[in-house]
Amino acid sequence: MCGIVGIVAKTHVNQSIYDALTVLQHRGQDAAGIVTSDQGKFYLRKDNGLVGDVFRTRHMRRLVGNMGIGHVRYPTAGSSSSAEAQPFYVNSPYGIVLAHNGNLTNTADLSEDIYREDLRHINTTSDSEVLLNIFAHELQEQKQLKPTPESVFEAIKKVHKRIRGGYAVVAMICGFGIVAFRDPNGIRPVVFGKRSSDEGDEFMVASESVALDGLGYKLERDLAPGEALVITEGGEIFTQQCAEETRLTPCLFEQVYFARPDSIIDGIAVYKARLRMGEKLAEKIIRDWPDHDIDVVIPIPDTSRTSALELANRLGVKYREGFMKNRYIGRTFIMPGQQQRKKSVRQKLNALDLEFRGKNVLLVDDSIVRGTTCEQIIEMARDAGAQNVYFASAAPAVRFPNVYGIDMPAKEDFIAHNRTTEQIADEIGADRLIYQDLEDLKDACLEGSKTTATDFDSSVFDGTYVTGDVNDQYFARLSLMRGNSADSAKAAVENVGIDLHNESES
Repeated sequence: MCGIVGIVAKTHVNQSIYDALTVLQHRGQDAAGIVTSDQGKFYLRKDNGLVGDVFRTRHMRRLVGNMGIGHVRYPTAGSSSSAEAQPFYVNSPYGIVLAHNGNLTNTADLSEDIYREDLRHINTTSDSEVLLNIFAHELQEQKQLKPTPESVFEAIKKVHKRIRGGYAVVAMICGFGIVAFRDPNGIRPVVFGKRSSDEGDEFMVASESVALDGLGYKLERDLAPGEALVITEGGEIFTQQCAEETRLTPCLFEQVYFARPDSIIDGIAVYKARLRMGEKLAEKIIRDWPDHDIDVVIPIPDTSRTSALELANRLGVKYREGFMKNRYIGRTFIMPGQQQRKKSVRQKLNALDLEFRGKNVLLVDDSIVRGTTCEQIIEMARDAGAQNVYFASAAPAVRFPNVYGIDMPAKEDFIAHNRTTEQIADEIGADRLIYQDLEDLKDACLEGSKTTATDFDSSVFDGTYVTGDVNDQYFARLSLMRGNSADSAKAAVENVGIDLHNESES
């Protein structure tokens, strides 16, 4: 998962892009980058780390120009190399930089095509660099001395035909303008907005509407699935549908966890959706456990607060903040390595004994992935004196990997893999475990919203991948990419009949 932004303004954009990236910091804490354009030259700064750590005054002064793009990175293939910080650059044709949120599912085939047919070199393992080179090649094939909106749209049509997966892209062509486009299934989010200045209209593209709000841009709309947007350096705007078959199936996990609650994605107000998740969960508890003895509902900070508050209201029980959070510790979901994740939980959260002692407590989290965090939190609740500890998840059981841009582990690492709800409760130490039903989760997002979506990419919950190209062979390749042990990778590969030696070389 990553955050992207692009701005075409009438004054220098370096500070605005920096501010937008800080608003989108929740979408990626691994690396950050900004590229600006001025008088036919690009100016780049990118590195590993948070936005506030990557950019210093000396860097900002060099990022001159009224047009630029930015990126915050969350690793999608387990790599934390600074070589994979975005945006990426190619000098031909015209000079192009590109930033990307999502994940391509046919990267291996594309890399081979790029080398053998496009005669281009890929220098990292990032699918974003692959995507950039595909776009550059198709733009070069238009054989235009200078790019035009029409030639850009034609190139993007060819890009959509070649690549598969979930992707939201922002690119900048030197001396021309900014380009944005979205995958034909609308899995990854991207919006654009406008604000007026004394010199004229200014435009902004971003992953979430909250980035527009923070800079005073008015949300125009989401990009439609398969749609492309061109904003010229002079401030002209063009849009065109560039995919032949489209369907809006946005990522359901955005609503559960990743998006900020004050964002609106594809017509769905995230805050309202999370309130309804709490309502649906409460209704399930009333239906399946009418004689519950819950004394207090306590959220696990931060993304579950909205759902937990509405759940408590519907159940008619007290809502309390029982965990105090150290905000200077990074998200455990993003922590590389299980041991570091285990160590970080107690550093990040501290239980207030007075809210737990002698009570039957319902802890609410947005989801359960590996189970490591909730197991320790339940233990903390018991140490604080809770009589019984129940646990509720605002999302269904996560049983399948996400392949469209969220670096979730192999399914064998999910605590819900091959376990019943009762077995999971025993594993994490809960006296009772309640999961949201998938249809209730979808309804929570759709009810009362202005979205045109009728379904979602819910692959992490049901194993149905909307692009139709994800199979055992794909997961075997992914296992190799993640650097699993030789034995486990070999076993995964042999199960689907891939030659390990050849696959490693490709």
